[in-house]
Amino acid sequence: MEKIAIITGASKGIGREIAKYLAKNGIKIIAGYNKSKEEAKQLQEYGIDIIKADITKREEAKKIIQYTLEKYKKIDILINNAGISEYKIYTEETDEDFHKIINTNLYSAFVMTQELLPSMIQNKNGCIINISSIWGCIGASMEVLYSASKAGINGLTKALAKELGPSNIRVNAIAPGIINTSMNQKFTKQELKQIQEEIPLEKIGDPQDIAKCVKWLIEDSYTTGQIIQINGGWAT
Repeated sequence: MEKIAIITGASKGIGREIAKYLAKNGIKIIAGYNKSKEEAKQLQEYGIDIIKADITKREEAKKIIQYTLEKYKKIDILINNAGISEYKIYTEETDEDFHKIINTNLYSAFVMTQELLPSMIQNKNGCIINISSIWGCIGASMEVLYSASKAGINGLTKALAKELGPSNIRVNAIAPGIINTSMNQKFTKQELKQIQEEIPLEKIGDPQDIAKCVKWLIEDSYTTGQIIQINGGWAT
């Protein structure tokens, strides 16, 4: 039976590659996006459903869940990928910055998961994958709020895996290192070169590296509560 997956923040970067890779491997994808309509529309070429929603609002998150359940009658997989970053000195961060980053990166995962869980618990089956970051594990200067939001994702993952294990629902997170996406446009070529030299594998990751791990976590049946770091050995 075809598996049904929701991916948030799927129009760009890692989320886009996950959506395409899973679709090519026979999983039906419902791709959530907020502002990047044209990029999202391109995903339809892969047989992917797209739906616009601002998932920092509970009613919008409900909309994605309800749409999927009405059309496909079940949801097997949730990939909480939506996220934003900001490169700013901590003393210059504002309340607005805090709420924007925490709501996009952490609250969206909380509310999407919460709205979905009744269906998964009823079916006694499910796979939830949260996209975290290396900075959620070790922290990053100039990205304090981003690091805090991703550390929250890690804590949510570990705790929820314990709570949902008896319902046969697995919850894991992937914490990428530096991956070749538009999120890294804040770095100069020289800075990227310096980072690459610090990585034991001496290369920057590709979004497909993350997509392949997502596929494995979907297929696996005994891994839960894990924060899987994919960073070329940059941090352990």
